[in-house]
Amino acid sequence: MLTASVATLAAHQLEGAVMKRWNGWGDESIELVVNADALQFLEQRVGPGVAPVDATLAQACAGMPASRLPAHPLVVTSAEVRLRSSLGHSLPDWLKMRSGKVGTVADGVAFPQTSEQVRELLDYAQACGAAVIPMGGGTSVVGHLTVPEGAQPVLTVNLTRICSLINLDRQAQLATFGAGVLGPDLEAQLRAHGYTLGHFPQSFEYSTLGGWVVTRSSGQQSLRYGRIEAMFAGGRVETPTGTLNVATFPASASGTDLRETVLGSEGRIGILTEATVRVTPLPEQEEFHTIFFPDWDRAQEAVRAMVQAKVPLSMLRLANPVETLTTLTMAGHKSLIGMLETYLGWRACKDEKCLLMLGASGRAAGVQHALAEAKRIARRYQGVAIGQSMGKKWKENRFRNVYLRNALWLKGYAIDTAETACDWTQVKPMMLALETAATHALAKDGEKVHTYTHLSHIYAQGASVYTTFAYRLAGDYAKDLARWRRLKSAVSEAIVANGGTISHQHGVGIDHAQYLEAEKGAAGIAAMRALFQHFDPSGMMNPGKLLLAQMP
Repeated sequence: MLTASVATLAAHQLEGAVMKRWNGWGDESIELVVNADALQFLEQRVGPGVAPVDATLAQACAGMPASRLPAHPLVVTSAEVRLRSSLGHSLPDWLKMRSGKVGTVADGVAFPQTSEQVRELLDYAQACGAAVIPMGGGTSVVGHLTVPEGAQPVLTVNLTRICSLINLDRQAQLATFGAGVLGPDLEAQLRAHGYTLGHFPQSFEYSTLGGWVVTRSSGQQSLRYGRIEAMFAGGRVETPTGTLNVATFPASASGTDLRETVLGSEGRIGILTEATVRVTPLPEQEEFHTIFFPDWDRAQEAVRAMVQAKVPLSMLRLANPVETLTTLTMAGHKSLIGMLETYLGWRACKDEKCLLMLGASGRAAGVQHALAEAKRIARRYQGVAIGQSMGKKWKENRFRNVYLRNALWLKGYAIDTAETACDWTQVKPMMLALETAATHALAKDGEKVHTYTHLSHIYAQGASVYTTFAYRLAGDYAKDLARWRRLKSAVSEAIVANGGTISHQHGVGIDHAQYLEAEKGAAGIAAMRALFQHFDPSGMMNPGKLLLAQMP
């Protein structure tokens, strides 16, 4: 067992270079202020919120049971480190932390620095009959870190000390990293050599490369750089039965692609310790512009036309009318927004207007060509381009908007999301179905839900549909958990009923596991079980995630 000083060092490791909130998102020093107009807007739609009474860290740690793990020099068993490593950022996780009802937590947390130490920890866990939960930045919003209840002890393995740039092959444009590298550190190490990975999910500041790979993450500029599966070239996985090395090839026709065994595996086959990714030279120029459309139908047709014409953009992000209204209201700067609204009204973009954020990256001439071609297509659908000012602001705050969850919680409101992807024929029906399901989900409580949607990633075949829900907290753990379950069930069932994937970018975890068979089919689920059992015969790796537990 580690000394108190080493345990304190481990706690600081979890916090990172800044003081990381134990019961909310991000850096404790960053506070978003909800302007008065925005708060009034939300009160009008769902009612006035009542600030909840949150538990302190000391209260949450009090009464935690003793660890059931035997001593090991790499394993920390202090209450605070175990608590910080046992919950992510799903709404149930927040309810547990904020109420102090944290439930079952890990028995210990390990901080290996090499693949060999990970191998040692897996052997240790097998010897003492422990389950193992891999952890990166702890940003999961679907329960990947949830500790299963039962007599079996649980070891969380935190990978964030395995974070170095191991090798850079400039000719092949391949970079190998320790899988625990955080987004900003990865980009900083690449930037020093003139490269970028270009993977920027909203969780970028606190999520890890390994986490992106095993949950099939998608970054905000996936239109240029691709999703993580396009970037992941190979790597090293420590499994209970041995080491799996996935070699890198530019292409291969040699049977099953073992990369696909690792992608989306969510810790079920083992722990990804090294990842080799395809990198790109830093762009010479990058711009983000804004275009408004009179209504959803014309906006959707415009972005479909752009992507199917293969306009070389890096990002297309289309907000529906309610999200557009919400975005403009939350922005503040009432007089400037009023002037914008007046101008757009003159251009026939009024109550049903939709905001499109588009970006282009690369050589300067290519960026200008892509933006000009996108605007030319937009004009066919009555799009009104307003320049870069909003785009620049978006880029400045692209990783700060998630702090709104903290700010609104303190005002008595919860925010949650659902995301899926479907073919173009289903995009609008899916959007309407999700919003309708959410709007009615809390009717039995007499509560309203403010619901809005954007298309976060655009493909020639279809799009990702990303819907946000804001509603009032009851201020009672059991009531708030029951409300979330009703809302989550309603929107998940709507996704399945309308032919969407249960997750486009957040993975499955425990929150989506019950809906996976509708997508994969019984034969697909059986094949996944057989694969996991091959690498993990005793079922010790992240049990309960991705696949529902089998009935005895």
